[in-house]
Amino acid sequence: MKHHKYLIVGGGMTGDSAIRGIRKIDTSGSVALICEEHDPPYDRPPLSKSLWKNKPFESIWRSPNGLNIDLLLGKKVVALDAAAKTATDDAGNEHTYEKLLLATGGTARRLPDADESVIYFRTAADYRKLRALSERGSDFVVIGGGFIGSEVGAALAMNGKRVTMIFPSNGIGSRVYPPALVDFLNSYFREKGITVLASETVKSVSAKGSKAIVTTGKGALISADGVVAGLGILPNTDLAAQAGLKVNNGIVVDELLRTSAPDVYAAGDVANFYSAALDKRMRVEHEDNANVMGELAGRNMAGQSDIYSHQPFFYSDLFDLGYEAVGELDAGLDIVEDWKEPFRKGVIYYLRDGRVRGVLLWNTWGQVAAATQLIARKEQHTRSTLKGLISD
Repeated sequence: MKHHKYLIVGGGMTGDSAIRGIRKIDTSGSVALICEEHDPPYDRPPLSKSLWKNKPFESIWRSPNGLNIDLLLGKKVVALDAAAKTATDDAGNEHTYEKLLLATGGTARRLPDADESVIYFRTAADYRKLRALSERGSDFVVIGGGFIGSEVGAALAMNGKRVTMIFPSNGIGSRVYPPALVDFLNSYFREKGITVLASETVKSVSAKGSKAIVTTGKGALISADGVVAGLGILPNTDLAAQAGLKVNNGIVVDELLRTSAPDVYAAGDVANFYSAALDKRMRVEHEDNANVMGELAGRNMAGQSDIYSHQPFFYSDLFDLGYEAVGELDAGLDIVEDWKEPFRKGVIYYLRDGRVRGVLLWNTWGQVAAATQLIARKEQHTRSTLKGLISD
């Protein structure tokens, strides 16, 4: 039995940030990080962004220098006893702790009828596999038209690959973007050489020699050197549920990021927290939330009592287009579009009952703070009051 003052379950950006938060308060307390992956902590966004633009793979690693931690890779915590303060891994080792953080992230949604050739793009291992396939193959299928699907499709096309994107909605990012922007993106991706199969499903994926055969819902057969799926994630709450913690679309935490069990915290993709700016509970699956929430959880584990009031932002790169965004981006909200140049540069506001709930800064940079403040003010707005309100 090994004892640590702080035990971190999950080796992603959240867990790494938590350790850095702990070390800002407690420089000597023993820390262990248990990670199911075989890789140490790394930055995740480059996997679908900058690594496809010639940034070296080595640049993703987060330096452990000066953190003085026990790093336990390739191990999964399978049982947690919050009362006894013990965590048991899949090798049968029991770990005891004073404070524990659940930074268990999420698991990629999977296709119901697909073999192991499908890459559910999420980890560094997934990137390595897709990169190896791209170095010897030329034809790829990307399933999903959301955040990951659109980025991976663009990345492969920028590297000279023939790409077919398949998704059931009517367009790329249709759950987030206004209809006219969705139509533009469909055309834009096609102009970049991508075959866009909107309003289409995948019936099955099977291997045939070195190729994968994708069968669509309409009966088309597509041969590919690699198949990538970006279908979103499901929060990893099984361990929390087994331990009797409160779970509801993630692990429920209070304003200090504490779970329903004393001395157990949760942060990152898996944490269901209250957003004061939006007056609702939510989960956020993006880098900024992982880093800021992880660090605050670490500080609070080490004795601080800081409230998580941060409104996370997120960003994406699609060929020569890009954006930063804050708050709720939902195509079902009332939308005000303020374009400087249609579909190339502008700001899109998402409103409910006259209040701005989200802001999409499309090729508009350096305005995340202004967008965040606009949401937090909770003022009433109309199309005329928003015109020209934010610009770079």
